Amino acid sequence: MERAEKAYKNLDFLKSSAARTIRILAEYLEPKKRFDEANIKHTVVFFGSSRVRPEKGDDPLRTSKYYWAAEEFAFNLASWSKELEKEGEECGFTICTGGGPGIMEAANRGAKRANAKSIGMNISIPFEQEPNDYITPTLNFEFHYFFMRKLWFLYHAKALVIFPGGFGTMDELFETLTLVQTQKLPKHNIPILLYDPGFWKDLINFPKLVEYGMISPEDVNLFHYFSTPDEGMSYLKPRLQELIKNFNSG
Repeated sequence: MERAEKAYKNLDFLKSSAARTIRILAEYLEPKKRFDEANIKHTVVFFGSSRVRPEKGDDPLRTSKYYWAAEEFAFNLASWSKELEKEGEECGFTICTGGGPGIMEAANRGAKRANAKSIGMNISIPFEQEPNDYITPTLNFEFHYFFMRKLWFLYHAKALVIFPGGFGTMDELFETLTLVQTQKLPKHNIPILLYDPGFWKDLINFPKLVEYGMISPEDVNLFHYFSTPDEGMSYLKPRLQELIKNFNSG
């Protein structure tokens, strides 16, 4: 009689509902191994629409401006991180995105222009989500489970930058705000930056939530609006340095 297939080589089993916990564990352990090997300890995470394109073309609302603002901001951050690394390799950080097109591509592109490595955490969905060409190959990830991808977005994050986007961006923004509000995220003072106040204030009436008592007045201080990459740098630099310093000394 032939030997039976070992369980860990049985793909039918590994893809079955019975092995779901193994797949979830793999999406924790395999990324962790790669992050450790690349010495990733601190990240700045960019969220935003996958549908924004760099070309102006048929773009009456000028959404391409978001692409280039994200590219410039990521470039400035990655360039500054390389300066910090001269003070010690634990002082720098890595740009991290969802790995797809649009704002994600722009941020990876900015990091690459600065000759810095960057992370792309893709997700297997039916459309819009193919790895962009600017991710550092060894830091290109593909997730099946949204919640494991979200875990890794926040695990090393020392700041989050949210550009205009759709359902996915809203999901990432509000989950992060909820985790900070409820103190489930140890980094309760993590900077959360929203690009383009006009877009966000027109879209989400945060003062109305305060008025109705749905959130506390101080909850609107959990995030900060900014309008230009330079403004974002001025706000983020001291806060990012303090968070990294506290993490490294702790």
